Amino acid sequence: MTNAWQKTMIALARSPVAKRLAQRTIGSSALARQYVGGADAAEAVNTARELLSRCAIAASLFHLGEYVDTPQLAESNFQAKIAAARLAGEAGIDVHVSVDPTQLGYLFDPEGAEARMAAIADAIRVAAAGRSGVHMLMLDMEDASVTDATIALHDTMARAGLPVGLTLQAYRHRTLEDLRRAIETGARVRLVKGAFAAGPPLALQKEREIKANYRKLISLMLSPQAKSAGFYPVIATHDTALHDHARHEARSHGWQPGEYEFEMLLGVRTNVAEALAREGERVRLYVPFGPDWWPYAVRRIGENPRNALLLARSAVSRD
Repeated sequence: MTNAWQKTMIALARSPVAKRLAQRTIGSSALARQYVGGADAAEAVNTARELLSRCAIAASLFHLGEYVDTPQLAESNFQAKIAAARLAGEAGIDVHVSVDPTQLGYLFDPEGAEARMAAIADAIRVAAAGRSGVHMLMLDMEDASVTDATIALHDTMARAGLPVGLTLQAYRHRTLEDLRRAIETGARVRLVKGAFAAGPPLALQKEREIKANYRKLISLMLSPQAKSAGFYPVIATHDTALHDHARHEARSHGWQPGEYEFEMLLGVRTNVAEALAREGERVRLYVPFGPDWWPYAVRRIGENPRNALLLARSAVSRD
């Protein structure tokens, strides 16, 4: 039943008709309000400021839209991320922006995409100058076809002294070795389970195997060796058992809250994020924004069939 539901939601996310009807007004959609931080960078920064003041939760801002195929779209995404960095700096919050390499044109203009990412990272450095906090351009990890390129982009920017982080996926067989190399260099790594389709030669297939590998990788991220190297771990999951494991490992090896962080998605298990923050942990929410919100939001519904009512309300609500 779950697979059938997810397939239905994927089809709905890809439907041009559904997308056109739903995206007429972002502010009137219950679905958008649940999972999306706003229609533009200014609204997303306001959402981030509210999270910080209300819950002591930070944000990573992400302009929606990936796998772009035109220079115009790549430039539009670039300008939105530059705006997010500038406005976050002016607001006095963490200048923390997430990016998919493909949304800046990597698939058709790798050199141009690399230059755009470096420019965003430099804008973050300037916007955050002289302020405490966690400021960086976090590179999202997409499908297996761009894994090597994404890691290489990260390494190039890190060597140039730019504020950059890397996302790794717990379901990939290669991640243990990728993580070991990242720890040696004192990198900043966000660990996610992994959501892109990948067959057995590339990735673990069973949920229990992925979770077991995630636990193993958390232990490495919060090891004494990682701490000594200046590594910064980001545990990006909504799984409370994995949160508990990470906190146990941190306490066992001398990590203090603030020397690592938890990351979750805006609108997903909000009570868990707020509880972690109340208990003194550094928590960050991934805050997507932009007019092209429908595919992203519907994928969140696909992950949790209990939210089907929200989808129905979104279809009929215009308040």
